[in-house]
Amino acid sequence: MARDLRGFLKLLEQRGQLRRISALVDPDLEIAEIANRMLQSGGPGLLFENVKGSPYPVAVNLMGTVERICWAMNMEQPQELEALGRKLSLLQQPKPPKNFAQAVDFGKVLLEVLRAKPGWDLLPPCQQVVIPEAKLDLQQIPMIRPYPGDAGKIITLGLVITKDCETGTPNVGVYRLQSQSPKTMSVHWLSVRGGARHLRKAAERGQKLEVAIALGVDPLIIMAAATPIPVELSEWLFAGLYGGAGVNLARCKTLDLAVPADAEMILEGTITPGEQVADGPCGDHMGYYGGVEDSPLIRFHTLTHRHDPIYLTTFSGRPPKEEAMMAIALNRIYTPILRQQVPEIVDFFLPMEALSYKAAILSIDKAYPGQARRAALAFWSALPQFTYTKFVIVVDRTINIRDPRQVVWALSSKVDPERDVFILPATPFDTLDFASSKIGLGSRMGIDATTKIPPETNHPWGEPLESDPAVAAMVERRWAEYGLADLTLGQVNPNLFGYEMGA
Repeated sequence: MARDLRGFLKLLEQRGQLRRISALVDPDLEIAEIANRMLQSGGPGLLFENVKGSPYPVAVNLMGTVERICWAMNMEQPQELEALGRKLSLLQQPKPPKNFAQAVDFGKVLLEVLRAKPGWDLLPPCQQVVIPEAKLDLQQIPMIRPYPGDAGKIITLGLVITKDCETGTPNVGVYRLQSQSPKTMSVHWLSVRGGARHLRKAAERGQKLEVAIALGVDPLIIMAAATPIPVELSEWLFAGLYGGAGVNLARCKTLDLAVPADAEMILEGTITPGEQVADGPCGDHMGYYGGVEDSPLIRFHTLTHRHDPIYLTTFSGRPPKEEAMMAIALNRIYTPILRQQVPEIVDFFLPMEALSYKAAILSIDKAYPGQARRAALAFWSALPQFTYTKFVIVVDRTINIRDPRQVVWALSSKVDPERDVFILPATPFDTLDFASSKIGLGSRMGIDATTKIPPETNHPWGEPLESDPAVAAMVERRWAEYGLADLTLGQVNPNLFGYEMGA
């Protein structure tokens, strides 16, 4: 499969996971409404070939299932994502190997790093057509407006590429951009993100910040850019590690920035420090319209693209959305990385219903009093993304953290709110979270739902109820003899307990 968007579209079509739409559709509200219905039902990716007001087709919902995200990353099963995370964890905090087998494993990872080194394309497909500033009109790009209250059309899956003016280190992020005029857009990024840091450094030097936007890239690169892992490696190298081969890059026509050579479109522009415009309101991942914020203005002066380019997009909102599917995959990737940083964590889960980062459930192998609180505090500081996690629930390793029935049981049977709930007030917070009393400043809650040991409690804990092992084994052997072979052994029907859709 070719390492670009077109190769992925071909793969989806071969596997019956792409539907081409030839009917005329409007990028204003209509495309998002159709795509949202596909997302809700786990339907296929969509390619709209006849888009009102634009000569370019629009692809959406390509990463609307975890299965398709695995395909984008050259994998077939979600379990393979954790194997990738284990490799990355060796790079995160490398330790001297203790035996020959560990040395061999580490050596293999280093070889993969060498293979993942980006290459360069002198005649990149993304520059087959060059449109100078005089002819530039961003309105030709079929940007969508997902919700009726949105202030304008948006770009959501563009790679926003900037560079540190001191070190030359690039940053590749996925930030929302809002159309402002035929040649300008505002960019919405949090102050902790790489692009915002680069802009502050440029401002200190009195320089403009160069910005390139890569549209229609290999979905694998999008996953690499969305991975919040604090390793001194570029997103290009991550993408190479994800895909098993280096990403082809190209130099921009007018900027000193590298971009994916096989992207469908590249926008080249600059931000003048201090030049801001009103951005928003815009429907966001919290399930509400975000407020109006002053955001940096990008002035574009060049557009390059492939012949007959394809525009890739998505949109935010209350889950399930494509970003939620991406978060589920990323959860599996950085589980081993989190274990490397916080050894007592056995597993962790970010429920999609909690926006994939607002609540985290950790399981630990508890060995001493206060360990659950320590694990929660360590989690909040482990990765930048977890800065905005509002609730952390810590349970014993015997609890299946992906089963809400087991988690709720642990909360109900193991928690004394006065003893086991702790609050961290006035911490930096997500500006899109309207529940906080002050925008950008909020509190966090940790809940210790583990079995308590002295001196956490001054009375013995009850013994858990369990079946007799010998009787359980006998029943399993005789299941067909009971005349119950047509019933799945031990499987709980969630419909009996109010968990069916709409209950």
